[in-house]
Amino acid sequence: MSKRYFKTKFGFTIIETMIAISLFLVVVMIGINSLLNASVIHQKSQDLRSIVDNLNFIMEDMSKNIRTGYNYYCITGGDTLSNVATTKSGSSCWGIAFESATGSTSDANDQWAYYISGGKIFKSTQGPYNVPLNFVQLTPDEVVLESSPTIAGFSVLGAEPPPANSQQPFVIIRLVGKITYKNIVSPFSIQTSASQRLVDI
Repeated sequence: MSKRYFKTKFGFTIIETMIAISLFLVVVMIGINSLLNASVIHQKSQDLRSIVDNLNFIMEDMSKNIRTGYNYYCITGGDTLSNVATTKSGSSCWGIAFESATGSTSDANDQWAYYISGGKIFKSTQGPYNVPLNFVQLTPDEVVLESSPTIAGFSVLGAEPPPANSQQPFVIIRLVGKITYKNIVSPFSIQTSASQRLVDI
């Protein structure tokens, strides 16, 4: 009696192969989607960080120039930027004008000025009188500051010379507002202070 041996073939059927490929594709698509989302979030974070760095640079520029300047004038209420050659203290200033480190009190066109209007910060180094020609916008369009000078503005202390005042001139800068970038709103609040470097004699 003869015995016959049949070789059994093992392997995947076409249905099993299709199911495996489908599962693999689903996993790959989920992974790619997560990677793309992470890339978009990273790019938005980098762009937002760039705007915040720009805002910090503006704050540093203002504090440095104010610190080395003198004859501070707090621009408040109905001031029209036309009579800022004197000194004036105040706590809710929407702008500040001062003589730069190399400026002269006899030249009204060399004063520097910063002011906040329409949620933006503006700067002039050629006198505060010719608005808006002498002023440039410092803040990017994505940044909008609070409109109230009690929230976002300047405070000038001790601007008047002795003997009327014995305090060293001191300026507080407050920037409060929102950054809107690609439908993401991020509130911020930055504050710094600068004391006049020159001795108030």
